[in-house]
Amino acid sequence: MQKTSSRLLSLLSLLQTHRDWSGDDLAGRLAVTSRTVRRDIDRLRELGYLIRTVKGPGGGYCLEAGARLPPMLFDDGQAVALAVALQTAAAGATVAEDAARALATLRQVMPPRLRHRIDLLHITAVQPPTARDTLEVDAQVLLELSRAIHAREELRFDYTPDPSASADEVRRVQPHHLVTWRHCWYLVAFDLDREDWRTFRVDRIRPRTPTGPRFTPRELPGGSVSTFVTSRFRGNDGTTIDWPCRGEVVLHLSAADVAPFAQGATVEELGPQHCRLTLGSWSWTGLAAALGRFDADIEVIGPPQLAAAFADLAARYGRAAPTARPQSSPTP
Repeated sequence: MQKTSSRLLSLLSLLQTHRDWSGDDLAGRLAVTSRTVRRDIDRLRELGYLIRTVKGPGGGYCLEAGARLPPMLFDDGQAVALAVALQTAAAGATVAEDAARALATLRQVMPPRLRHRIDLLHITAVQPPTARDTLEVDAQVLLELSRAIHAREELRFDYTPDPSASADEVRRVQPHHLVTWRHCWYLVAFDLDREDWRTFRVDRIRPRTPTGPRFTPRELPGGSVSTFVTSRFRGNDGTTIDWPCRGEVVLHLSAADVAPFAQGATVEELGPQHCRLTLGSWSWTGLAAALGRFDADIEVIGPPQLAAAFADLAARYGRAAPTARPQSSPTP
């Protein structure tokens, strides 16, 4: 028979699988009597674990959330995954300090073999360049928005639509989702005054109190928050992740040279120095400009709007070229 401490850990590991266990099943898995299982359940309850007794012919037990955080048990894979997640979070700004403290606590109690694996893994999260006016997200604001979303309560907040704006706007919304997109937090909500869906930068939100009345959630365009957010940031209506403008060209470059910089485009090899590129963008001008960054000749396959955008850019660049002043040579 296992020692009591070892048996308690085994019992806890079974209960953490989020299923109802009968007393007989637990006794069989632990190779003990049902009476021993009942005593061990009482010991776990004394340690702070809320274990519900399941009524029925066979009886049973189910682990639930309690009033305080009890000790937790992780297997090797879970411990390594948690450490990796905490390292990544510790490189951010919103919960960096708490993540670093949690990682230190986890590492301290890890067995040497796991601690060695974690110490070999060093994650450096490189943040993209941001504008000077980009504000750090307040964790308390995230919690307030999350609470309103969960409670399905209307929300009022002051919003800075643009750093150059002379005054904030008061917005009244039905909050639905908190999402991250390219290292920024956004609130997806239905704007009641504009009667349309909107995405708001969380670092520009200052919630007002109290919150408004409860609401019945609306159906999000596109069917999922992922589709909606991707669609909106691609300049679409929120129902499809397709780009509103999509074109096809032949580049006088090899597919191997183009593919690393295609950013989601379809690249088809046509020859040693030719490839077909299908790419999307939020506008025809933006698409033509994106294709122009490849230092090669371009043949437009279609549609006509893309060819027209190239013509417009060519004329615009042609008008800009004569205004460029050559730099004077230094005086000898």
